[in-house]
Amino acid sequence: MPLFGKKESGRKSKKDLDKVPIEQKYELKELLGTGAFSEVRLAENKENPGEMYAVKIIDKKALKGKEDSLENEIRVLRRLTHPNIVQLLETYEDKSKYYLVMELVTGGELFDRIVAKGSYTEKDASDLIRQVLEAVNYMHEQGVVHRDLKPENLLYYSPDDDSKIMISDFGLSKMEESGIMATACGTPGYVAPEVLAQKPYGKAVDVWSIGVISYILLCGYPPFYDENDANLFAQILKGDFEFDSPYWDDISDSAKEFISKLMCVDVEKRYTCRQALAHPWICGNTASSKDIHSTVSAQLKKNFAKSRWKVKLHLKLRESLTEYYFYFILFYFYFIYLFIF
Repeated sequence: MPLFGKKESGRKSKKDLDKVPIEQKYELKELLGTGAFSEVRLAENKENPGEMYAVKIIDKKALKGKEDSLENEIRVLRRLTHPNIVQLLETYEDKSKYYLVMELVTGGELFDRIVAKGSYTEKDASDLIRQVLEAVNYMHEQGVVHRDLKPENLLYYSPDDDSKIMISDFGLSKMEESGIMATACGTPGYVAPEVLAQKPYGKAVDVWSIGVISYILLCGYPPFYDENDANLFAQILKGDFEFDSPYWDDISDSAKEFISKLMCVDVEKRYTCRQALAHPWICGNTASSKDIHSTVSAQLKKNFAKSRWKVKLHLKLRESLTEYYFYFILFYFYFIYLFIF
C-alpha cells in the first residue's frame, strides 16, 4: 500500500506526481543533516533554477515496521499551513526511499543565534515565545499536538536579524481525533508531568514545554536537571523549579509569573496557548529592555553542550519511567515494612 496515497480532503492530490521520480523535478545537492532513519539534502527545482528546498530522504529498510509513524507525520504536516511552521510541499516514493520536499530554513538553531547576537533582552525572548505560541495555538485549533517542543526544533527561517522562528520536526506529533494520548514520549527536561505520570494527556503538554523553553531563554539553563533520569522525573512531577539568584535578579516579575502559569503541574490551572498570548509579558509592555545577553549566552554555552539535552527519546523515556516507578514502589513498600515492624 503506497504510503502517500491518502490525502486530506480539500487539498490538491499529488498522487500522480508521487509516481514521478523526484530527480525529474529536483536536483538533489549537498547533505544538510542526518537522522536515525533519514538524511536531509538541499534540492534545487529544475523548472525554476535558484529555487531551493530541503528534501528529507527516508530509507525504507531502516524504517521497516515504523511506517505508521511516518504516515502520521505526513498527515499532520499536510493539515498545517502557518507562517511559523515548516511546510511540507510534496512527497515522493521509489522502491527504496521516501522523499519529503520541505520548505528550506537557513537561519540556524535558536540557541546558536542567541549566543551569536550582540545584545539580547526579555523583549527579544517575549517576541520569540509569542511566535511559538501563535503557531502552537493554530496547531491546537487544528487538533494537532506536537509532543516534542524543544529549542532544537525551533529554527530561524533566514540569517536576517529580523527573521521569523519556525517550528519543525513533527515526528512525534499526533492528531487528537486519532484517539487518547498516553504514550510516554518526548525529550527529558521538556516533558510534562502528566506524561511522566502515565496519565492520558492532551494539548497542555505543549504549553508546559513552551514554559520550559521560556525559562531557558531568560537564564540560559534548564528549570529541571539531574544526571539521573529518576531524579529528573521526580523534579518534574513535583514542578520543583526556582528562579535562582543572581541569574533571575534582573528578570521581571511579569516574566516569572508567565512561566509559572505555563509550568503549572495542575493541568486544569495551566494556561492554554490563547491565555498565554493574552498575558502582559507577551502582548503588553512588561518585558524588560535590559540587556541580559552576557549572562544568558554564557549559561547556554555551559549547559547546552551536554548531549543528553540534544537527544530525542521515545523508548528510552519509557524505559526510564519503568525504572523510576520500580524504585518508587520499592521505597513505598520499604516504608510500609518499617512502619509495620
